[in-house]
Amino acid sequence: MFFEDRNDAGRQLVPLLADFSGADNTLVLGLPRGGVVVAMEVSLALGLPLDVWVTRKISAPFNPELAIGSVDSNGNLLLDESAARLYEISDRYIREEVNLQTEEIKRRYQVYRGSESAPDVSGKAIIVVDDGVATGYTMMAALQSIRKSGADSIVCAVPVASPRVLNKLKELADRVECWSAPSYFGAVGEFYRNFAQVSDEEVLECLKKAGGA
Repeated sequence: MFFEDRNDAGRQLVPLLADFSGADNTLVLGLPRGGVVVAMEVSLALGLPLDVWVTRKISAPFNPELAIGSVDSNGNLLLDESAARLYEISDRYIREEVNLQTEEIKRRYQVYRGSESAPDVSGKAIIVVDDGVATGYTMMAALQSIRKSGADSIVCAVPVASPRVLNKLKELADRVECWSAPSYFGAVGEFYRNFAQVSDEEVLECLKKAGGA
């Protein structure tokens, strides 16, 4: 157990990002929902604006908790091909999931930002924050889509991550800051005393507190 809750995790991330305090042209992006709570603490402590970046995992049909891929707001799919073959997951199922999750991304942007579009990251330094990384698919999709959207530089910041996935993130971000990467890694929630589900209303409250979207 490393963190009391997501707020505590965010506060513990701050010293790793202290060189960004008050930086110009820099934006903190939280991955909804839980990552936005962590990102709010980073945003407030560093005096940086907060917004959201939405990607969604593609779950295995027999286990909604098992990610076999992810999708961004443009419908770009990042798929674990070996897992799809291993579990004999059909192309039709994957297409349907991509369509379903793309619509959910649009819904969330509408709720959080009042628009179905993602924030403008072109030419900016971006700090992408989540509450932890297990399979890494939603974070990898976020890093790839932010890069394609013209960000000047990208920092990936997470309280806890699987060591195996951490190496993949380092290939996609210019810099990765992680408070802990324990050799044993089951699920992100195992490293929090309180890992309650975060609601859309709580995300909106975080954005309001940080003066974001």
